[in-house]
Amino acid sequence: MFKMLTENWTLKIISLILALLLWMFIMGERRLEVGYRVPLELQNIPQSLMVANEVPSMVDVRVSGPRTLQMKVSPNDISIIVDLTDLKPGLTTFKRLEERLNLPSGLRVTRLSPSFIDLKLERIKQKRVPIKIALIGEPLSGFEVASIKAVPDEVIIEGAETELKSVSEVTTEDVDLNGVNEGFSLIVPLVHRGTYTHFKDEKTTEVQVDIQTVISTADEIETVEPQPNQQIPEGGN
Repeated sequence: MFKMLTENWTLKIISLILALLLWMFIMGERRLEVGYRVPLELQNIPQSLMVANEVPSMVDVRVSGPRTLQMKVSPNDISIIVDLTDLKPGLTTFKRLEERLNLPSGLRVTRLSPSFIDLKLERIKQKRVPIKIALIGEPLSGFEVASIKAVPDEVIIEGAETELKSVSEVTTEDVDLNGVNEGFSLIVPLVHRGTYTHFKDEKTTEVQVDIQTVISTADEIETVEPQPNQQIPEGGN
């Protein structure tokens, strides 16, 4: 038995090695399908234009190919690049995103979601709008607001031209007057709930409040001194 095992041992070892190599080759060439979350990158947005619609930042991709190639792919090295050079204002549809995927040759995209994107570019404009002061609460009893103002009382909003047309004012965060009995000034953040518009520079304003004592009606009536009794002339009624 031992003689049979040791007979032609060189050929048997070579056969074993060849069988192992063949098995490794077959396993290496077995096709796999792998899923990735791929970033979508917008490049070269024209000056004075901006993206004014929702665009996905990630794309789901399934890639099929030989196992040996799949093992060489790093998720950090895959991306979809959309070049916006020379694009004009308006809506543009980018189809066949898989062709923009930087994959090694030999791999094939079997599924991509979304498979296309709609991109809306708008001109960037500016608009100066008034600041509205938001008040809550009431001063202490016997006191009232004499005057209130914001410094500055206007602010510049910048962003997509279409949305900017609907912006008529911005507001402050709430200024609390509860229990106040004297004037004060306060730096208050501004509030603007724009989607494609934002504050260009200033995001706060100084609110100046002047408080005065309430003057009652009784205080305003002048006291009339009594006059000496006057005699009624003869013949009078």
